[in-house]
Amino acid sequence: MLELHQFRHSAFCEKVRLVLAAKGLDYSVVEVVPGVGQLEVYRLSGQRQVPVLVDGPEVIADSTAIALHLEAREPQPALLPADPAARAQVRLLEDWADTTLAAGARLALVQAAAADPVLRTALLPEATPDGLRSLVGALPGGLLAGLGQVVDHGALQDLRSNLEQLAVLVQAQPYLVGSVLSLADLAVAGQLSLLKFPASAGAPLAGRGVPGLADDPQLAPLFAWRDRIGTEVGRP
Repeated sequence: MLELHQFRHSAFCEKVRLVLAAKGLDYSVVEVVPGVGQLEVYRLSGQRQVPVLVDGPEVIADSTAIALHLEAREPQPALLPADPAARAQVRLLEDWADTTLAAGARLALVQAAAADPVLRTALLPEATPDGLRSLVGALPGGLLAGLGQVVDHGALQDLRSNLEQLAVLVQAQPYLVGSVLSLADLAVAGQLSLLKFPASAGAPLAGRGVPGLADDPQLAPLFAWRDRIGTEVGRP
């Protein structure tokens, strides 16, 4: 069986989980504890980042490499169009989601978690000791928020602009490229999971997110689209 080494609340791991769901593939999960758990990831894959997928003798790191491996392993339903131009569009949008959108979403989540002790403690791994969890929750929110703002450099304004354009796009068409689900949809949906957590995140994160984005009526169609994509592939 496939084995996914992951952080539960990683957008890149969510992307891989969506791909696995879209392909209808069964898999087991190994939840990696940041720090000590990454030593095992390094032993397994030669690097410390997740997601890592183990498929028999094959060990694949990086969400895009995993998606391409699964596309080759299980060609149907296809997540990459056969048409070269459409395929190029999908790959470009996936790369944009994994870089530009990911950077903005991470920053927005860091700032939101800095101001919200419930959010930042909920994001900790389940194996986090209670003492450390309490300490993280008690950190001064104002100080942490200030640290996040230092590295903003207009990224959050760019993120909002991008999200607004995406909201317009998904109201005009059901998928980002063409008339069927593609890897571009799953990559974008994965990053949106950091801005407003889907039901699959569980309590207390489900429905919680970045204030000003998660609760913005203008962006509601975008998160509704994200949830529809999740339902379509069989994610809760």
